[in-house]
Amino acid sequence: MTRSVIVGLDGSRESGAAAEWAAREARLLGAPLKLVHVMEPVPVPWAEAPLLGVETQQHWSERIPREAAEGLRARHPDLEITMEQRAGRATELLPQEAGEADLLVLGSRGLGGFGGYVVGSIGLSLVAHTERPVVLVRAGEQAADEHETDPAGGPSTETPFRPVLLGLDIESPDATLIEFAFAAASRRHTSLRVVHGWNPPPYYAYGLAAGLELHGALARQETHALSDVLRPWREKFPDVEVTEEAPYGSASDHLVDASREASLVVVGRRIRRSPFGAHIGHVTHAVLHHAAAPVAVVPHH
Repeated sequence: MTRSVIVGLDGSRESGAAAEWAAREARLLGAPLKLVHVMEPVPVPWAEAPLLGVETQQHWSERIPREAAEGLRARHPDLEITMEQRAGRATELLPQEAGEADLLVLGSRGLGGFGGYVVGSIGLSLVAHTERPVVLVRAGEQAADEHETDPAGGPSTETPFRPVLLGLDIESPDATLIEFAFAAASRRHTSLRVVHGWNPPPYYAYGLAAGLELHGALARQETHALSDVLRPWREKFPDVEVTEEAPYGSASDHLVDASREASLVVVGRRIRRSPFGAHIGHVTHAVLHHAAAPVAVVPHH
């Protein structure tokens, strides 16, 4: 695998924020950054319009990655930055570009908002079909947002990073997902907060009253199981302080709440090859739409 960070550009504020995040992450990884701008086919009515034709689109398409690269090189002079333009569909070409990279980074208008499900269909398709980790970054994301506030309560990039947040299903824990989260925390020199939301088995709701004693026993069982899953990873990453939480209730609700204090949210997506297409999963889907921090979706088997 060629170590690199790929960012998809389209000239929007969202992709600009994604490019800045990608540049910072590439520096943490010690990897080069590649800007990819995909020229989508021009609809026929637009192509025939005198001011919105193919030549106009080509002019702006060439300008977008060039200006983005110039700005990033000025702000990150020690970072190797390349750019590429390709013609076709972003949903087909960007997963190809990401196939040999560490990360694919995309912008998202809806991330962290309260307007409902507004992560675009292209972004969701890319998350569902890219077999490398995909990070979505909301418009307006600033470097200081990922750090603790300074002593006066103001934003700063000189303070430590906020914790990395991992949403983990302990029934089928995947090493790829867990290692990604630990490594992200390690290179940020910050802690890892692991959240595993749970609900009692369905049969407890029928004929068996789930009293406080039973609820406590289930909570202890889930907490111990989470500790067992994480124990070898604590040993592999001794520099990462880990906080384990196994709260009762919706995993997505707990993760969205915790994301307000995180520098990065890490969730998984199980790779399923079926005739019905790829799926993101309801927890990851909810986190993508409502988390207050950048979200990394890690595909795994």
